[in-house]
Amino acid sequence: MSAAGRRWGRRQRALLWAVLLAAWEAAWGQLRYSVPEEMPKGSFVGDVAKDLGLQLLELSDRGVRILNKGRTQYFSLHGKTGHLVTAERIDREQLCRLVEKCVLSCELIVEGEMQVYGIEVEITDINDNAPSFREEEKDLRLSETTALGSRFPLPDAHDPDSGRNSLQSYELSGDEHFSLAVQAGPGGDQRPELVLAKALDREEAAFHELVLRASDGGDPARTGTARIRVTVLDANDNAPVFSQAEYTVRVPEDVPVGSVLVTVTATDADEGMNGQMKYSFHKISDRASELFFLDSETGEITVKDELDFEEITSHELEVQAHDGGELFDTAKVVISVTDVNDNAPELTVSSAVSAISEDAPLGTVVALLHVQDGDSGANGEVRCLLQQDVPFRLEKSFKDYYRLVTSRELDREQVSEYNVTVRAADGGSPALQSSAVLALRVLDVNDNAPVFEQERYSARLAENNAAGALVLTVRATDADWGQNARVRYRLREGRVRGAPLSSYVSVQAETGALYALRSLDYEQVRELQLWVRAEDGGAPALSSNVSVRLLIVDENDNAPQVLYPASAAAAAAGSGAAWSGVELAPRWAEAGALVAKVVAVDADAGQNAWLSYELAKATEPGLFRVGLHSGEVRTARSPLARDAARHSLVVVVKDHGRPALSATATLSVVLAESVAELLAELGSAAEAAAPGEAAGSLTRWLVLAVAAVSCLFVAFLLLLLALRLRRWRRRQLLPPASGALRGVPVSHFVGIDGVRAFLQSYSHDVSLTADSRKSQLRLSGASCCDTLPARPLPDEPAPLLGEEDVAAALPADPSAPSCLLS
Repeated sequence: MSAAGRRWGRRQRALLWAVLLAAWEAAWGQLRYSVPEEMPKGSFVGDVAKDLGLQLLELSDRGVRILNKGRTQYFSLHGKTGHLVTAERIDREQLCRLVEKCVLSCELIVEGEMQVYGIEVEITDINDNAPSFREEEKDLRLSETTALGSRFPLPDAHDPDSGRNSLQSYELSGDEHFSLAVQAGPGGDQRPELVLAKALDREEAAFHELVLRASDGGDPARTGTARIRVTVLDANDNAPVFSQAEYTVRVPEDVPVGSVLVTVTATDADEGMNGQMKYSFHKISDRASELFFLDSETGEITVKDELDFEEITSHELEVQAHDGGELFDTAKVVISVTDVNDNAPELTVSSAVSAISEDAPLGTVVALLHVQDGDSGANGEVRCLLQQDVPFRLEKSFKDYYRLVTSRELDREQVSEYNVTVRAADGGSPALQSSAVLALRVLDVNDNAPVFEQERYSARLAENNAAGALVLTVRATDADWGQNARVRYRLREGRVRGAPLSSYVSVQAETGALYALRSLDYEQVRELQLWVRAEDGGAPALSSNVSVRLLIVDENDNAPQVLYPASAAAAAAGSGAAWSGVELAPRWAEAGALVAKVVAVDADAGQNAWLSYELAKATEPGLFRVGLHSGEVRTARSPLARDAARHSLVVVVKDHGRPALSATATLSVVLAESVAELLAELGSAAEAAAPGEAAGSLTRWLVLAVAAVSCLFVAFLLLLLALRLRRWRRRQLLPPASGALRGVPVSHFVGIDGVRAFLQSYSHDVSLTADSRKSQLRLSGASCCDTLPARPLPDEPAPLLGEEDVAAALPADPSAPSCLLS
């Protein structure tokens, strides 16, 4: 097997062991891999998805990503294979100058599960660096009297590689006067020395040229060379001596550039040129040569660049003192760098959500934070805290990771957005701090029902409104947001006069405007009581109800309707007689005698139904008068012999609306002293009304009319007698305080078939219509048919019934509602 095949086999076995070790440690939350340095970008490091048991489809769904420590991204995660690969070429010697084992750490963050896994990758060395000498040429000046076996230090070779690839051996070639000896240093390093094997003779050879070769243990091996020139001088018998074999100094890392750290001193017993000292670094690392400067004349070691405790904590130097005869002494200088709190904590947000629902349970993780501090000791101890009083708390997670979780219930209606400030402070004095701000929106949940601006609504709407008229607008607000705060309105269904409520009014779903769908009539509907529901757009939706009372305001849209006297057409349909409008009055009637009563009603209410009566036209203007509020037609004076027998009266009935509406009633009054005169007047009236009818027919109807009036009068007397007897009996059986008799007052007007009889006293509160098939008497303490009660005239005659009879016939409570008696 060739050497290349053996190297490939060793690399494959090492890779297999690394994979097995990574699989074993994955179960403990820590993955370990190894990869050789100088591998090209995208080289395979480890199968992270397999070691953690993640499916390839879950890598993108769960938000799996690699977080590298430091500023350089050395590793990345291949999204399709789940492999950990190199993100750039890695140079082990550049990353780990003074570290034997080079390990890079990173974290694998699974955002979907808020989990963190640690990954450590060991960078193994390859033989990519040859040994090199800091001094490729060195001049030695030796006295010819130098004793055999004297040793002289040679420049050290440096190989950045490690292990077998580092420096392994030295070889010397070129002259028989010198041999090579390799000594082991305190740290196990090899220190070449030139050994004088044969006496020098300046006269034989003033110069000797030597070659020092350094080799590493790589396969193939790499070498480096240095040329050594030895000049033979005259004798110098005293070598320099340092005041201390080892100088130790402790300096803080923030020491200013240019500061003197230590001064090394050496003395030489010789005089002249052989006693003059020159100082130089004999052994120093590359980094130390960048940080420190040695003054060759004074021996002062100063700082020429800023020190960093976090980079290198200690520097070991070797200083040589040479006299003029090339004799020397060596001293060791140890510079220890102490830590200063010069690094503020680094607080980074590894994973965070931008929004959280307000009903999220306690302990919900909203962010994953990582904190680190480059200092050490107390200066590197970091504590995290929240800046303000917020419903969140910090919990320690993996190593230097913290989780930000909810600690109280959230309410978007109180606080809709949080700017959570997380502050990290170290333990230095004074402490250094850093902070990070997390912006977190609270998502709305439908947890608030709409609220109306008023507990109840009421409005007044005049009747006869236009269809589609705006009645009022209800408004409800919802403390939620977005769709959950969108309020829609609708009516709760009901019925009004047998019809659906929605046929009367409607509500606009978006604005809450309530409209009347039809023209409303106060005489049919005086009030609408309805409920409006406000419902939000949440799922499930929340709602609330409010009552709305709509009062219909009356308008004067109904003219008064005359019930008596009936129109000619109504009278003819009711009785078949043409004299239905004739009223009878004796010629001996006194002033103020009741002749007739005009009865009218108004379908409106309130002031619109208050009726007043006026005498518009009369055959004899001064003979009759009409009560303003009662409608009673009375004699203004006693009839005279010269007054005509037949009189025509036109009465105007007006309401009190604006504008006022009116109706007219026409009465025919016949004055007579005897029955014969009455019949004659009626006959002449009949001939004037229908001259073509037979006289026998007219006489027959007159006789029937007189008979009917006589019977009515007799019946009235009998009724009056019965009421007297009943009252007397009740006084015998019941105490006087048992209440008034509820019955029909005997003083009411009575009319049959157009022939009317009247009494000397009449109560305007009740009336009997001529066209009613069923006689009804309406008793009311207030005005009848919504008319104002009439006040009796001061000159009215005493009623036929006593005052106590009338009081007994009226209701006991004037404010009691009216009742109907059939």
